[in-house]
Amino acid sequence: MPRPKRITVPEFTAFKKAGHKISMLTAYDYPTAQLVDEAGVEGILVGDSLSMVVQGRENTLPVTLEEMLYHAEMVGRAVDRALVVVDMPFPSNHLGKYKAIDFAGRILKESRAQAVKLEGGVEQADVIQALVSAGIPVMAHCGLGPQSVHQLGGYRVQRNRLDLLSDAQAATQAGAFAMVLECVPSRLGAEITESIAIPTIGIGAGPSCDGQVLVVSDLLGLTSGYVPKFAKQYANLKGTIVEAVTQYRDEVRDGVFPSDEHGYA
Repeated sequence: MPRPKRITVPEFTAFKKAGHKISMLTAYDYPTAQLVDEAGVEGILVGDSLSMVVQGRENTLPVTLEEMLYHAEMVGRAVDRALVVVDMPFPSNHLGKYKAIDFAGRILKESRAQAVKLEGGVEQADVIQALVSAGIPVMAHCGLGPQSVHQLGGYRVQRNRLDLLSDAQAATQAGAFAMVLECVPSRLGAEITESIAIPTIGIGAGPSCDGQVLVVSDLLGLTSGYVPKFAKQYANLKGTIVEAVTQYRDEVRDGVFPSDEHGYA
């Protein structure tokens, strides 16, 4: 049976002109991606946030290209409809245009992903242009760049209006088809959204962006410890899982599980 039609890069970009708000979520494995896709989001991001969410590291810097490929391949196999975008891990987009093309090309060749995402604006315009010229769709990422956490001195709201507008324009002119805006004031997120022709996907950038993206574990209430202000918890699966596992533990200890119905004659 043929798979449903995937959302294409041009269709994704056209959502802005149509006034269609875009929903995106991260996914890092087959079952999660399958459920997220079934729910009808337009985009799925295999984010380098997996370094923190899946691997338990303190930031996104340690994750490797091979690890990104491993997770992207699982997600790509699961998805029938959504546009799948994969993060370029640090420092793969800072090693020159040809290295970036090689790495991004592997992502598209070894998974069913349709695009890559990379952090940066003005200073990454030549890389974006090179990737696009090689037939590799690029989603830009402006505002807070988690890969620059040490340079920024932490995860801080980005307020430099002129720099952010310049980054957005540069990425757009270089050929990016969409742009993540992370941790910028809502008013500035609205101004950037109005100033460029491609969709803005906000994460802590206000309601005027053309779409929104969240880390799926934040949305589902699976995150332990710090949860960013911009993340809304739509469920409490952490509590549900702990309760279910506790019940299982107690039933095993009390000899209630397994019962006859869970055995074979």
